[in-house]
Amino acid sequence: MSDVGVAFERTVDEGAERLGRSWSVMMATGAVGGIDVGLGILTLLLTQHLTHSTALAALAFSAGFVALTLANSELFTEDFLVPIAAVAAHRAPAHRVVRLWGGTLVANLLGGWVIMGIVVAGLPDVRAHAVELGHHFAQIGYSGTSFATAVLGGAIITLMTWMERSTESVPAKLVAAVVAGYLLAAGSLNHSVVLSLEMFAALHAGAPFGYLTWLAAMAWGTLGNIVGGVALVTVLRLLQVGGGKISEERNRPPEESREQTAEANSGDTKSKSADDSESKSADQAGDSGESEGRTEVARATKDPP
Repeated sequence: MSDVGVAFERTVDEGAERLGRSWSVMMATGAVGGIDVGLGILTLLLTQHLTHSTALAALAFSAGFVALTLANSELFTEDFLVPIAAVAAHRAPAHRVVRLWGGTLVANLLGGWVIMGIVVAGLPDVRAHAVELGHHFAQIGYSGTSFATAVLGGAIITLMTWMERSTESVPAKLVAAVVAGYLLAAGSLNHSVVLSLEMFAALHAGAPFGYLTWLAAMAWGTLGNIVGGVALVTVLRLLQVGGGKISEERNRPPEESREQTAEANSGDTKSKSADDSESKSADQAGDSGESEGRTEVARATKDPP
């Protein structure tokens, strides 16, 4: 099986699990995802305050995505490719994707709002940097530039998700997380959850804008994230997987594990091999009997009584 096929199987299995979660599990997973990203913003603010280096601060931000990867928490934008793959494989109904998106996004925002309030209250030295960081998204408003950065933000995180499902190597997953986190922060890309937490930090620190400005920026960023994550990555990756593999997943009984399928296929192969072996032995025995019969006839003809 190709590496793409293996990655698709992992993605489908995880997508089915996510879409089947209870409300409590889904909300808890989303809340800790928001907290993990908040810790990334904490490292960004501290690094910016201590070094005054934008590049180092962006690299420090990737700590939040490392936490997301290792702690199995989740962002709204990580729920594009994974659950849609499960729906494409007929492992869950489409309406559950909307439930997952809405619940995870709300939980991300709630967890992020709380952690950013704690950060700003506990570290007054970073307040000025927090206001400057969050004010950026209030200033760019509704423009082609801000939408384009939102498309890029959604595409990068969805690509990170696919890369992590394409390997079982933890170091490789961490590389994907660090690269994605760095690109988001260094490029000030418009990511609905990240921009929300940065604006929350600014609001907690006394920013010159209000929550309506945040809500508008978040909605605009969310739309762009969906376009980038779904259209630029999810759809193309499913086309890359191919209709044959998707049909194979659709035809696999939901209650049948991949191990059972592999064992059944192995059993069929062994049974066919055994049948072929028995048939060959029978043919050989028949040939041997015919040969002996011809020998007896020849002897009888040569030596008449």
